[in-house]
Amino acid sequence: MNNLRQVTMRDITYIDKFREGLRNFHKSADVGIMGILNVTPDSFYDGGINFSVETAIASGLKMKRDGADIVDIGGASSRPGAQSVSASEEWSRVEPVLNGLLDSAPEMNISIDTYRAEVAHKAVKAGAVLINDISAGSLDPELLYAVGEANVPYVLMHMRGRPDNMQIDPRYGDVVSEVKAWFKMKISELSQAGVKDVILDPGFGFGKRQEDNYALLNNLCEFSELDLPVLVGTSRKSMIYNALDCQPSEALNGTTATHAWALERGASLLRVHDVREAREVVALHHHLCTVKSIEKEN
Repeated sequence: MNNLRQVTMRDITYIDKFREGLRNFHKSADVGIMGILNVTPDSFYDGGINFSVETAIASGLKMKRDGADIVDIGGASSRPGAQSVSASEEWSRVEPVLNGLLDSAPEMNISIDTYRAEVAHKAVKAGAVLINDISAGSLDPELLYAVGEANVPYVLMHMRGRPDNMQIDPRYGDVVSEVKAWFKMKISELSQAGVKDVILDPGFGFGKRQEDNYALLNNLCEFSELDLPVLVGTSRKSMIYNALDCQPSEALNGTTATHAWALERGASLLRVHDVREAREVVALHHHLCTVKSIEKEN
């Protein structure tokens, strides 16, 4: 089984196929779903739920059945105030889940949520096709070059500060303009590092005040001029549960609302805890787009 997986998952042709799929999400009315699979004991919503390898593999396979285009495995929590773990500890959590998922579903698209070059290198070698980095290379200067060398797509996320201090009084003059200018600067840096396919993530909840998060969501279309896919990760975050005065476990309805708003404003991918519900939002949005297209033609 492992030999079969090496041929089907690590072949350049397969990664090229995945890359083309990302472009389709960006250029068409279709929207991709990235399922969140945290294999940590301390993530803000689901920490501990998938900490056992067997449970994590089962959850990842269910996400695929529910309609996830990508499953994003994270072995180190990035919640506000989270403490860092070693690279070896992070990889020890990720590796058996990654291998188990690809043994069960060799065609699965797996992303790795990491800011470490060492983990990214090992994950791509094991079959991952996307690196999702919260730090934009700021926490490990070797990461961008590792991604460029591996020639896999990369999620570029905006974060002010680090997970352990990012929510200590973040301030912006114009958050949308500042994030957009930062994207332009980092895209150039990524190109120099050999990273060819970039997905933009405004970083909801990462060094942002409540009003910053909603300003970014409301003005998501501003990033369209960069002509790159935009990933939105609002799922069950504090921008929702604090606004509704509830717990993350009670924030699914609010999450669904933000997903609908994001799609209306041009999101290409949604990063979610609840795949089936997000897939329903995408399906309904597709019907809305169809009607709009017909009305425009008439």
